[in-house]
Amino acid sequence: MKFTIIIEEGEDGYLLSEVVELSGCRSQAKSYEELIRRTRKAILVYLEAEKPQRLTRFVGIRQIDVEA
Repeated sequence: MKFTIIIEEGEDGYLLSEVVELSGCRSQAKSYEELIRRTRKAILVYLEAEKPQRLTRFVGIRQIDVEA
């Protein structure tokens, strides 16, 4: 199965991942390689525990301008 992850850097320098298709499935690590390893493990744990009936389908990411 393929999953889409969003990766961000937190204020403390840790990398954070969120699996788009699995609500609430997240991980964090100091290095990119460790983050990917932990995210894969988080996905497996999530799938074993939740047994989702339907996965969210990733559509895309877009930046927008907002004047405030």
